[in-house]
Amino acid sequence: MRPIILASSSKYRNQLLQKLGLKFTSIAPNIDESILSNEPPKQFALRLAQEKAQVIQAKAPNHLIIASDQVACCGNKILGKPGSFEDTVKQLKLQSGQTVHFFTAVCVLDSATNKILSEIDICTVYFRHLTEQQISNYVRIEQPYDCAGGFKSEGLGIALFDKIEGDDPNSLIGLPLIKLITLLSHFDVNIL
Repeated sequence: MRPIILASSSKYRNQLLQKLGLKFTSIAPNIDESILSNEPPKQFALRLAQEKAQVIQAKAPNHLIIASDQVACCGNKILGKPGSFEDTVKQLKLQSGQTVHFFTAVCVLDSATNKILSEIDICTVYFRHLTEQQISNYVRIEQPYDCAGGFKSEGLGIALFDKIEGDDPNSLIGLPLIKLITLLSHFDVNIL
């Protein structure tokens, strides 16, 4: 099997990929993650995942490259990684009582043949109506400043939700493993 590279600096994606028992290295792709004018969130996530893989391709000519990106959308507003206590509280206030869609794209690129396959997983999160105190308490405890939407569903963030709808709980954390396993099978990588 050819070497595998995860085109990401995300510790969360790294931990998720480790679940599959594959040997891989991680390389940060360092791309411009700005949204294009009138770009739908789904296309935005797919484009960024593909661009991440393609940036790494030049550095790794005979590898399988896995890349992923996630775009969170509340109404018409794209939610990024908040970065601070104050911005995380603002994001969670916006999401309180709302439905938020998470578009998580995954891409596999064979850098030797240029074959590239991508999929998108959509996860819908229904937020509870939250008080300012609940939001502040949560943010103080978990400090999810580096997470799109400002929470960690794999941790205490689960207390913020009424319901989650989606095919893969890993997708909400940042890497849709079920879709990734299917993509890898098209490159003759069988997890089991």
